[in-house]
Amino acid sequence: MLTLATEKDTLALGAALAAEAQRGDVIALVGPLGAGKTTLARGFIQRLTTYDEEVVSPTFTLVQVYEAAAAPVWHFDLYRLDNANDALELGFEDALATGISLIEWPERLGALLPAKHLKVALSSAGLGRQADLSGGPAWVDRIAAVSKYVSGT
Repeated sequence: MLTLATEKDTLALGAALAAEAQRGDVIALVGPLGAGKTTLARGFIQRLTTYDEEVVSPTFTLVQVYEAAAAPVWHFDLYRLDNANDALELGFEDALATGISLIEWPERLGALLPAKHLKVALSSAGLGRQADLSGGPAWVDRIAAVSKYVSGT
């Protein structure tokens, strides 16, 4: 569990995750409204594009694609998704095949969420946040690298 005392810490976690991300990765951002999912996504996207890239929650557009040297970054916000199959109309299969996917409200995908995703569970902790990272074997070393960077050890 990582402690994110400030918004800057949440942005730093996003940037650290981006440094470890690879084409084909799926990162599921889990947490209630206001938990910091979009802030983390902003840090991630700005690390791979430019630090002044405007990153807003795609709450109404449902998806925003950012061009990055490593791979396109697909930022999904599925809060308003009625049916998991509707994600296919948003280009979800293209995102999986060609880019890196950041998904807010991934539980709306049901069985469409790839098993090999990284889960980043965000929660409130006093005035700050906590982040719990979990994923399969492909993520073990990368989670350790991210955790070390963010915790400063």
